[in-house]
Amino acid sequence: MNNEIYEMASDLITQGEPFATVTVVRNEAPSSGKTGDKALVNKTGVLKGWVGGGCVYSIVLKEVTEALDDGKPRLVRVSPSPQTDPPRGVKEYKMTCYSGGEVDLYIEPVMPKPHLVIIGKSIIGRALMKAAKGIDFRLTVINEEANAEVFPEADHHQSNFDLGGIPFNKHTFIVVATQGDNDERGLKTALRVKCRYVGFISSRKKRDAVFANLLNMGIAQEQLDEVHAPAGTDINAKTPQEVAISILAEIIQEYRTKEVSFEYFSAPFTEAKTEAIEDPQRPQIVTNPVCGMPISLGMAKYIVEQNGTPIYFCCDGCKIKFDAEPEKYSMKG
Repeated sequence: MNNEIYEMASDLITQGEPFATVTVVRNEAPSSGKTGDKALVNKTGVLKGWVGGGCVYSIVLKEVTEALDDGKPRLVRVSPSPQTDPPRGVKEYKMTCYSGGEVDLYIEPVMPKPHLVIIGKSIIGRALMKAAKGIDFRLTVINEEANAEVFPEADHHQSNFDLGGIPFNKHTFIVVATQGDNDERGLKTALRVKCRYVGFISSRKKRDAVFANLLNMGIAQEQLDEVHAPAGTDINAKTPQEVAISILAEIIQEYRTKEVSFEYFSAPFTEAKTEAIEDPQRPQIVTNPVCGMPISLGMAKYIVEQNGTPIYFCCDGCKIKFDAEPEKYSMKG
């Protein structure tokens, strides 16, 4: 990879953003992508590097988007004569561009580290921070004393109780570790975003009292029902370090066993929990009804309306074929 690709990859890793590397592992002339060519594609479809022309880019964009959803690498072949029974593990697309050629692409997603947001400064919260750092979690700490000197394990420190500017995705987990110091404030902060895991460190008796206070403050019961409280798997933990391990075990179980689509969430300053919203920058992929090729909306060369539905084309040839027999493609796209 060239320096620009390395720099982009480094920046995305630092920001906790997913991306995929794409490598041409085989080609047959006259493809413009050559064996060894590489590229990097982020979650918004920005490509840095080179693996081929417009048709290949659209396929890459579609497959990268899916790879970032499921976290799995894939081998993709683009050929003018795809096999009816392709080799196991190979996904084939028909090359319909006039230039022709054939390329095999290896697409490997690079997923962000799991991100743990700890609200509070309790002893168990500090123990949890150390345990999570030991297994390479990305850490954000939120409390009045949050700084690098007091909490050296954390990657990000925030002294104000808000989540603005903190990216949330399916790899983000929140633990409220206030333990008597701003419990309601900490939970209200956590419940301002849609997050796959929110844990509250407390006894059952303390949980019930704090939840009752939050209900009186206008927090909905359905929001509180999603909170893991007491946080952690029951392993009969006694010490702060053992409790921290039990909480981390519960988070790991959630992280490793439950599939969630790679949607990003906003964190507006409202008291109601937000619904998950798809990132507006996520590439929108449609299908060319003539050749069946995927197209990024931003790369469609022609757009035709048919029965009130927009039809997208990636090249002149497909548009000409459609215009000649529009009824032939009326059920496609």
